[in-house]
Amino acid sequence: MKPSNNIWIQRQQCPCGDWKCYIKYEGDDQTSASSQTVKSETTSSELVFTPYVGQIFKSDDDAFEYYSNFARKNGFSIRKARSTESQHLGIYRRDFVCYRSGFNQPRKKANVEHPRDRKSIRCGCDAKLYLTKEIVDGLAQWYVSQFSNVHNHELLEDDQVRLLPAYRKIQEADQERILLLSKAGFPINRIVKVLELEKGVRPGQLPFIEKDVRNFVRTCKKTVQENDALLTEKRENDTLELLEACKSVAERDPDFAYDYTTDENDKVENIAWSYGDSVRAYALYGDVVTFDTTYRSITYGLLLGVWFGMDNHGRAILYGCVLLQDESSHSFTWALQTFVRFIRGRHPQTIVTDMELALRDAIARELPNTKHVVCIWHILSKLSSWLSFPLGSRFELVSDKHMALLFSYRGFWSISYIRGSFLARTMTPEFSQSLHAFLKRILSGQTCLQVFFEQVGLAAPAGNQTRDGMRYMHIKTCLPIEEHARSVLTPYAFNVLQHEIVLSLQYAIQEMADGSYLARHFKKMDGECLVIWMPEDEQIHCSCKEFEHSGILCRHSLRLLEVKNYFQLPERYFLPRWRRDQSLFPMDDQNSQSNNDDCAQALHALTETLLTESLTSKERFNHVQREITGLLAEVRSMPVAEELSLNMPGNNVSET
Repeated sequence: MKPSNNIWIQRQQCPCGDWKCYIKYEGDDQTSASSQTVKSETTSSELVFTPYVGQIFKSDDDAFEYYSNFARKNGFSIRKARSTESQHLGIYRRDFVCYRSGFNQPRKKANVEHPRDRKSIRCGCDAKLYLTKEIVDGLAQWYVSQFSNVHNHELLEDDQVRLLPAYRKIQEADQERILLLSKAGFPINRIVKVLELEKGVRPGQLPFIEKDVRNFVRTCKKTVQENDALLTEKRENDTLELLEACKSVAERDPDFAYDYTTDENDKVENIAWSYGDSVRAYALYGDVVTFDTTYRSITYGLLLGVWFGMDNHGRAILYGCVLLQDESSHSFTWALQTFVRFIRGRHPQTIVTDMELALRDAIARELPNTKHVVCIWHILSKLSSWLSFPLGSRFELVSDKHMALLFSYRGFWSISYIRGSFLARTMTPEFSQSLHAFLKRILSGQTCLQVFFEQVGLAAPAGNQTRDGMRYMHIKTCLPIEEHARSVLTPYAFNVLQHEIVLSLQYAIQEMADGSYLARHFKKMDGECLVIWMPEDEQIHCSCKEFEHSGILCRHSLRLLEVKNYFQLPERYFLPRWRRDQSLFPMDDQNSQSNNDDCAQALHALTETLLTESLTSKERFNHVQREITGLLAEVRSMPVAEELSLNMPGNNVSET
């Protein structure tokens, strides 16, 4: 029970506020009773043969497990009785008997006023399995020397046999959860209800009973008290160390910012910090901020909040971190006020969060002109817990309560409400996965808050971003618009726009009587879109609102510009946040792109010739395929020389 590692978990309280509602995330390590129940039912449906004299087992433990499974299927349990030992063989005999074997010997009554007179369950049952060890070819094995399945008592049904002491086990994960709930002041009966709810089982179907939970809590009470004292001391010491670390960094780096609050005992309560690189990045890409509050520390009882943004290469940027005492509106208000001070008073256009009532109220007060959006991926992660059958059948929640909650939040997540809000592609699955991976990386393997702080410090600077995923920007359509966009946009933004350019060629443009235009797919695979073109100031608006949503022109608008013989997109449609010249670090010049074009053309010519020659026979094709596969693997394993990476946009450090 001694606290050592700082354990971070995903917040599990449902945003509806009902203590009975529990969110289970994919990948949770907790062993669920429901899975144990299913496993038990599956095992019971499998055929377990009756043991027989002469049956051989590799070990006595294997034999005990086999006999125990047989006993459970047949309505009783077993226990280990006598064992016999010799000097040469060690233990060479094991006796396993029915749990009701033998008789209780009378015990001397304790000298108390009202001694308990417990009735014994033992009734002299003769059901048994005796094992004997023998050595065969130098290896030990155990065989059944005696077996009897004759009982002098009633055998139990399946729903009764699982309640026998031999089969009532509290798994380690359940023990941790029980102690956590007990510490929070939950009575024993409510702890049992919470566990039933969390695991999605009917009342009374846990692999243990209320009595087991009560005994476990009583046994651990002293240990829990000692552990609480250790945790309190650890938290006070570690938060002070974290504060000292912040002060030390601030002395070395004048751009580093931090702030904190203290409680009535002058103990550190909340603490937040940001880096100089983060503030500079916010000046360029601070239009959309993601405030992630997914994780909290069990060890310290602190909620972790992380402010993220997306740079012009589609990569996550860390703007700052905060550790909060609780999840109250007051704490979130302080966190937002502190963050605004860090970023010098510049409010974002949009802030993306999870569903959290206290946070929603704090944002409405502190960022009144900022669009608040609830991340759809957070909602989707909760649906399986909200709509689970056991949850609804037990507490009559079904989908009504949670659907009402979703409906009340519809203005924050529904695409019809947020489509016109600028999100800079922060709602894509790829960006959500990158945030999750980033958090996993900084939260893994910490022993204290100071190590966590150092880990965040290593990940925060934009210059430390990796170069993975960037590729040479080749032309696909040869349209002048595509050529020009490649010279203006970063590889990430150009790749998105290029996809829209390619798809735009599949659309027809029809002019309407009112001067607007209708963009229609040649196969009518998606709905028609209305495009409005104002040539006097080169403005274009599409009913799909893709540009307003991501800052990248849609295929419908691009098709109209192509029809209007545009060779370049109007400057207003190259947002600064997606431009190459708005990177945090200088990018390569245009000569490098031209050189890469020459290299690409040479490789294309070579591969075209290779393809033509290889298709003349199956033998040639197999040979070429085998050689190219090996060559590709060899090239990928080669290190990227720094002087060459500077000439390759796909590998430039600034593109991370």
